[in-house]
Amino acid sequence: MAFTVTNLEGNELADSDYVRTASERGRWGDTWSVFKSNFGKIVLNNLLVLMFFLPAVAVLIIRTLYISGLGIQYPFNSNTGIGYPSYPGTQGLNESIYLSADLMFYGLLVAAGLIASVGIAGGAYSMKKLVATYGKFSVKSFFYGVKVGYLNVAAPLTVFMTFFFGCVIIGDWKDLAAAHGQSIGGAMTAYVFIIIATIFIGIYCAWLIATGVSYKLKFGQLLKNSFVLMAGSPIQTLFFSAFALVPVWILLIGIAVPVIKFIAYFLLLIFGFSFILLVWMSYTQWVFDLYVTPNIKKVDEKAKTKKIQEKTASEQADDAKSIAGELLAAGRSELICKPILPIEEKQVKTLSATFSRSDLNAVSENRKKLGEEISAYEKAHINDPVYKEYNALFAEREKVLKTDGKKSKNKKISSDNLLR
Repeated sequence: MAFTVTNLEGNELADSDYVRTASERGRWGDTWSVFKSNFGKIVLNNLLVLMFFLPAVAVLIIRTLYISGLGIQYPFNSNTGIGYPSYPGTQGLNESIYLSADLMFYGLLVAAGLIASVGIAGGAYSMKKLVATYGKFSVKSFFYGVKVGYLNVAAPLTVFMTFFFGCVIIGDWKDLAAAHGQSIGGAMTAYVFIIIATIFIGIYCAWLIATGVSYKLKFGQLLKNSFVLMAGSPIQTLFFSAFALVPVWILLIGIAVPVIKFIAYFLLLIFGFSFILLVWMSYTQWVFDLYVTPNIKKVDEKAKTKKIQEKTASEQADDAKSIAGELLAAGRSELICKPILPIEEKQVKTLSATFSRSDLNAVSENRKKLGEEISAYEKAHINDPVYKEYNALFAEREKVLKTDGKKSKNKKISSDNLLR
């Protein structure tokens, strides 16, 4: 590729219990595996996201009820030549109602997007982590995603909702102009332009959201990197943008087919929001894998090498300590460290080829007496200079072995300095 996103390297947004790495089996294989085996976690994430979409849902429901109420009040059946009193003409009245209602309620919908941003930030981060860790999900991680990614989600979502608001209002204006019999060439041109702009801005804002909950960068860098990544994979981006919105397409089809509409509501309630975020985050992570993960892998390998080196040094120190202990144990001779009774002039009874019980008792008594003499001699001479100095020398060496090497100012433990 001719572009680079090197400033993404080393700026991964991740709580302490995981680090994103390249997938061995492929990003989409992992995503499908996670979707099948962690469906309960996906449903829980969907409910958390849905909770923050409730204000937006409430705005749309109230809008529908408001327009229905006005439809009952206004005289849409006047000017038929029947009845009294007569009402003024109602040409364009329906379109005027929609325009005034949409100005109010879709304006509120932009504000409700600030609340929905909480759910999107937490849900997108959770889906990213769910795939990266093959199933790890927690409510704590959801709100960690809100903490680190809310502003990066709220800003692009507000921009998109503003364009969407403009798209709806210009559409209402076009319909009103047509109802009044006016030329709609300018209105149609503006409507087509705003639709194209809204789609483009929507996809760009989706990239901003994915990058914003994945990397810690200044907002200007997020703008640049998101545009570069979108421009570098235009066909894939269009395809996966459309694929991620499958629950929305089902809902739009349901407007004409009531049965499908109920199915769409059910899917959105159970896992629709999570599905959108899961597909989009998996796709964007796949793009990140192409340019960022290899560098992360190198960093991980360096950290692993350093850890192995530290472990090797620790093992070497333990081995040296073990060898030193063996040398110490081997060097401390029982023949030197304590007094031993000379037995040159002592007579030790032994048994002959044939012996009786009295011979056994005599040998036992003789050995018992000899043991008492050995103990008495050891106690009498244990403080002789030769034994006292020798034992003191090895007591110091044993003390060296018991130090941890961190706060002690003694020499480094080795077989050499133990024998000095």
